[in-house]
Amino acid sequence: MSTAAEPSSNTVDIPAKSYFLVCFVTAALIGTITWAMPVAPILLGIEVFATILALFIFGSIKYRIDKNAVTYGALLIILATFLPMWWPGSQLRQEFIQNGVPAILNAAKENLLSLHGLEKLAHADTMLFILGLTFFVAVISQTRLLESISMNILRIFEGRVFFTVLVIGGLVSFASGILDGVSMIGLTIRVLVIILVMARVDSHGIKFITMVSVIMTTVCGMWLAYGEPPNLIMKSNLSLPDSFFLKYAMPMAAATFVIVAYFIYARLRGVAIPLDELDVLEQNIADVRFMQAAHKGKTREMEEMLKDFAGRLGDKAAAVDASYHEGHHPISAMCRAGVDRKITHEFIGEYLGEEFKTPVFSYYCHRVKRKRSKEVEHEMVHADVIERLMETTRLQRHAAQTWGKIAFVPFIALLFWHAKNHEVPLFVSSLAGFGFAFMGILPHPKMRRLALLEAAHEYREYLFLFPLFLSISLLTAVGFFDQAKGVIEYGISTIGNANVAVIQFIGSGLLSAILDNNVVADITSRAIHGMPNMFLFAATQIAGYATGGSLTHIGSAQSVVAFAFILRYLDPNFTPLDWIRAMWKLVLAITIVLTAVIYIMAFVVAV
Repeated sequence: MSTAAEPSSNTVDIPAKSYFLVCFVTAALIGTITWAMPVAPILLGIEVFATILALFIFGSIKYRIDKNAVTYGALLIILATFLPMWWPGSQLRQEFIQNGVPAILNAAKENLLSLHGLEKLAHADTMLFILGLTFFVAVISQTRLLESISMNILRIFEGRVFFTVLVIGGLVSFASGILDGVSMIGLTIRVLVIILVMARVDSHGIKFITMVSVIMTTVCGMWLAYGEPPNLIMKSNLSLPDSFFLKYAMPMAAATFVIVAYFIYARLRGVAIPLDELDVLEQNIADVRFMQAAHKGKTREMEEMLKDFAGRLGDKAAAVDASYHEGHHPISAMCRAGVDRKITHEFIGEYLGEEFKTPVFSYYCHRVKRKRSKEVEHEMVHADVIERLMETTRLQRHAAQTWGKIAFVPFIALLFWHAKNHEVPLFVSSLAGFGFAFMGILPHPKMRRLALLEAAHEYREYLFLFPLFLSISLLTAVGFFDQAKGVIEYGISTIGNANVAVIQFIGSGLLSAILDNNVVADITSRAIHGMPNMFLFAATQIAGYATGGSLTHIGSAQSVVAFAFILRYLDPNFTPLDWIRAMWKLVLAITIVLTAVIYIMAFVVAV
């Protein structure tokens, strides 16, 4: 789920109404001046770039503006500049002179009331696909499928954490090529943190693996178009076939995964979880989280609950927190610290439900004293009671997961159909997947509501793209990218394809480190449309914005999610500079290796 970090007390929110008023007045002035004296397309380019820069500035400094307000307000100014520049020489004007108002209505019908027209203007099919995919993955996440798979992997590798994380990372990288990488990272982080906490990995290691998840879902997930919005934009703008991603992007994704594996190994070498020491709730984490969503309509993170209970724990709070960070379950930590039974019962009730209060409390209290054989016997008795209480939930989870697995059949089938016949809209596949998966959680009203709310909240994070996509289409209409294409052609004739490709790779990476990679993908792809060796340049740009988007906390939607998670649950004092310090070596290693891969690809293409 895409979330933003909570603003600090020093943040000042600028009201959207005030910003819109400034934009409206500016648009009126520009429209009045330029209608009588049209300007060059460069001004439109400056306005679009200023909009993108404003997203970065007003999302990173003390004074904040909602990013949807930034782009929709700026669109007023961009339209006021575009219309006087485009209208006098447009074909629509000639048709209007000949046919009158019906010409305007026909143009509006063709471009604004059809999927084909809206796709050309603002990537409508792509945005609808992302909409369906966001809801599809939100439902799949409620079935706790990834948690179930992860715990099974942990058991297969007998608690060895490196191999477990590596296989989970491989599955996530594969899935991120097909499903929404932003949703995947939200699931991945939570699952990996559960495993790392059980393994008692230090906070620096947990934060680093959290950040590495960004690379798993972006660079390692770039092997196919459907999981990443920037890849879909590239596919749409350049009419790239699926075979392009398999031929060009997959080798770079695989090379990146090898590098990621090395860095993970350096952190998790020799770390293991004694499976026989896992408590009953840790062994059944998928059922616990499913039950929370089904019964309470929300899933609670342990860190969040401990913060909420800190005031009730009194002088025991420090001891509970210390015990928890040593790897003990919060309820076990409360038993160890001697927290009052009533308070511990309240915690269990909020976490699991009223019927779990007595058996869970008794289980953990006996577990703390398990050195005596009698205590072990009592522990096992209460564990059996807890298992029986969860049996109904386990059956419900299995049923929901079955529907989730079935949902992939129409989803993938329709993706293949779209690949064979582009007359079939892309978004139909994700909506079909969502519809089938939703059947699995239909019996659980609170879970349904949670899934829909999370999906709607996440999709809102994409709405700022509509005005930007439209603005970039307007730049194309006035020939702005023809000039950029000329610069690239001059570079090719001077220094060759390979060097230009590497420059594009590094340039796209640097832009994506400070700007949204969706926008970088849309801008950079239009400059290479129809050029010789377009596939080579497209591949380098895809690798560039994926790699560069991992370097900073705002370089991609996944970075934003991971940074917000670290601030909220791991380290409230974590800074953007801390992110760069932790990631630069890994990003540099990926950059060096992918540069070598690009030179090899350029040589093969030339031959």
